[in-house]
Amino acid sequence: MTTYIVVADAARARLFTREGLKISEKDSLVHAEGRMHEGDLVTDRGGDVHESTATSSRSAGGENVATQHHEEIFAREVAERLYRARVDNTMEKLILVAPPRFLGQLRDKVDGPTAKLVIHTLAKDLTKASLADIQEAVSDLR
Repeated sequence: MTTYIVVADAARARLFTREGLKISEKDSLVHAEGRMHEGDLVTDRGGDVHESTATSSRSAGGENVATQHHEEIFAREVAERLYRARVDNTMEKLILVAPPRFLGQLRDKVDGPTAKLVIHTLAKDLTKASLADIQEAVSDLR
């Protein structure tokens, strides 16, 4: 049985497959906007040079709106990739590993039938971890 393991954050998703006890990296998705700061994601309203766009968005009650929007876009992209794996019958089980906030985004974007394949979730950022560290982190998740 092929288990997919998705290790993701707001800027990168690494897709692994596990056959038996061995995992191997299958694919990687990158969302550059996920690494940008809020002020770099929004355009200035043409105001004073000293007026920060981050301050403007906070005063409007929308702190980190652009950042959250880009997280949602990337979570949707990852969910679409998982959907395709499910309908292509290459994924039989799924493990999601992501920081708590992005893990919530992923759960919201994954379609119902794909969500039923999730056997475990791990609220941890392992996107920069080595293959050995990831394997160790998910070895007990069956």
